[in-house]
Amino acid sequence: MEFRYLPMTETDKKEMLKTIGADSTDALFSDIPSKVRFVGDLNLKKPANEAELKKELTNLANKNANLKEYSSFLGAGVYDHFIPSVVDHVISRSEFYTAYTPYQPEISQGELQAIFEFQTMISELTGMPVANSSMYDGGTALAEAVNLSAATTKRKKILVSKTVHPESRAVIDSYAKGPNLEIVEIDQVNGLTDLKQLADELDENTASVVIQYPNFFGQIEPLNEVKELIDQQKKTMFIVSSNPLALGYLTPPGEFGADIVVGDTQVFGIPAQFGGPHCGYFATTTKLMRKVPGRLVGQTTDEDGQRGFVLTLQAREQHIRRDKATSNICSNQALNALASSVAMSSIGKHGLKKMAMLNMQKARYMKQKLSESNFEIITQDAFFNELVVKVTGPVSDYNEKLLKKGFIGGYDLEQAYPELHGHMLIAVTEIRTKEEIDTFVKELGDING
Repeated sequence: MEFRYLPMTETDKKEMLKTIGADSTDALFSDIPSKVRFVGDLNLKKPANEAELKKELTNLANKNANLKEYSSFLGAGVYDHFIPSVVDHVISRSEFYTAYTPYQPEISQGELQAIFEFQTMISELTGMPVANSSMYDGGTALAEAVNLSAATTKRKKILVSKTVHPESRAVIDSYAKGPNLEIVEIDQVNGLTDLKQLADELDENTASVVIQYPNFFGQIEPLNEVKELIDQQKKTMFIVSSNPLALGYLTPPGEFGADIVVGDTQVFGIPAQFGGPHCGYFATTTKLMRKVPGRLVGQTTDEDGQRGFVLTLQAREQHIRRDKATSNICSNQALNALASSVAMSSIGKHGLKKMAMLNMQKARYMKQKLSESNFEIITQDAFFNELVVKVTGPVSDYNEKLLKKGFIGGYDLEQAYPELHGHMLIAVTEIRTKEEIDTFVKELGDING
């Protein structure tokens, strides 16, 4: 007989209380003053049996608009990409989904090799010599990079472009409070970083400059021009947040002289799933290797000369450094990192480039069809798979009507940029078909009037 959960009976409670020597459940909380303890019954529904509960939860779940039934043109950091079926098969193996931090290499070779392969592929994509075993997500990876730059340069000023994901900027603000960093946001002009303002703000107190590539509007920032400005200030570091799928086609940030490259691998093997969990990556130069947050897995040989893998540079880890650890990065994202590794391996080097190109080609077809329907396309420079279109009314109204037609519409930019009323950020991935794009543009045009 299969149990989905183990109920606790009154007899169970009495046995447990007796075992620990407590007279009642209230006795367990006797140290908490009664004036701050809740008295009475919680306002909860009456208990349901398993069949009733399953039915209720199924009915609630069916109210969701899922990506199997709806065509999604929503991106803004979470994308609907092809996920090879092998991904679920591998991450469903108990050796992986129950694994903890591989502190004992002699019994953790599979987990360690999976992490090592993740690091290797991220290093190749970003053009950086070192990558760690993963982070919580792209936002926290970026904030860790900012704090690392401040600690390394001994400076407090951070220049962050407003074309960086607004949620990532919010995370940076939160992380900056502890070390008391000064965050200066650089405005965007037509969807690109204002390089003139960036040049004016750069000074000898600047620890780092943060750029997203492709940026939040989908456009390709001129990293070479940004790097030239940064080089005018000694020690200022160059941090790039990058979509790793785009790097299957675009020149990697490492070739532009980036000091730290971070991002989110949700685009590889991780479904949208209500916005998380994700998997961040963190890649950097050899010079900064010992300051990287999180773990590094290294390749070595055992006493018989056979290839093996170990956790290395563990001085950053909590189990050794404790309160002096670089950051709080545990085993939480290892399974998602594995999913991304399996997806990248399955798609392959050439397949990844083709996948990136399909995103670009289909996004350009979307741009062409929107232009033919007399929509104003705001982003006119080089872009990856997202573009900004102007509509005549509130984007939320458009999305409500599109949902009734079977489409999940684009991101309402007014939420993060109040000045961009009526601007929709549309994402087109490789799995969107020509028919879906054509129908979406037609429906959007009908709503537009």
